[in-house]
Amino acid sequence: MRTRTLGSTGPQVSALGLGCMGMSALYGDADRTESVATIHAALEAGVTLLDTGDFYGMGHNELLIGEALRSAPAGRREQALTSVKFGALRDPDGGWSGYDGRPAAVKNFAAYSLQRLGVDHIDVYRIARVDSAVPIEETVGAIAELVQAGHVRHIGLSEVGADTVRRAAATAPISDLQIEYSLISRGIEDEILPVTRELGIGVTAYGVLSRGLISGHFTPDRQLAANDFRSLSPRFQGENLQHNLSLVEALRKTAEQKGVSVAQIAIAWVLSRGDDIVPLVGARRRDRLSEALGALDVTLDAADLAAIEDAVPADAAAGARYPEAQMAHLDSER
Repeated sequence: MRTRTLGSTGPQVSALGLGCMGMSALYGDADRTESVATIHAALEAGVTLLDTGDFYGMGHNELLIGEALRSAPAGRREQALTSVKFGALRDPDGGWSGYDGRPAAVKNFAAYSLQRLGVDHIDVYRIARVDSAVPIEETVGAIAELVQAGHVRHIGLSEVGADTVRRAAATAPISDLQIEYSLISRGIEDEILPVTRELGIGVTAYGVLSRGLISGHFTPDRQLAANDFRSLSPRFQGENLQHNLSLVEALRKTAEQKGVSVAQIAIAWVLSRGDDIVPLVGARRRDRLSEALGALDVTLDAADLAAIEDAVPADAAAGARYPEAQMAHLDSER
């Protein structure tokens, strides 16, 4: 497994990371046994970065990862690096009620995450969305205190804009920014990515298959469960979906000429954008994980990249990447 480094201050990690959210929440029901087996298969393949959030399934995802780590061979367990998001507030009915970035809350969230994961430290810790009532300097400063105490190794950011990146980096060393980045979500290229590169901050890219939309497996007649986030996502609705799937079919032609799958060429494209970018793949099953790992063997030359650009031009997607209410919480979009 190839490796990359999360910025100038972060750890060395596998070239692909595993995003575990879908094993617990937001994409319909998942099979717990298969989820644990998928984490084990990822570790066996050399994947080191496991990404989660303390609010995924209200702690379920951290408990799941903790179970997988406990039952993994010691050598594989020791290679695993945990990336944890915190701050999202939930209610007993599964609703969302904002974000909390107060220093006392940061340390409280960390205490629970350490317990659920069954680890003595978190490798990368970050607030999921900026708390508009708390300066980012205060939130990052609290994580820095956790670093000094040995409970956290590195500080990350999530879905923040260029100005917030600069303010955070002026407060404490930042390892990476986690943010959506894919063929149809390229908003970071104009302002955010130049700043992270200027400051030596890496990027962990989530949504590289746009929640399955550009995986090559999503069909227009697919029925989504009520507990599937995509049932509310603008890109999966009506004419937007039809348009976006037409982009996928154009990409499929390029992939077939290359002898790879749509998912593999989409992931390989993100990998090609720079050694400072680590794609997170959201595989919930071992077969999907195996397909994603195949992207590491795909080399894209200039002609390939031009063909991909023709198939899926920048800003070609129809619909916002989140519903309007959630877009309002994205500092990266302001």
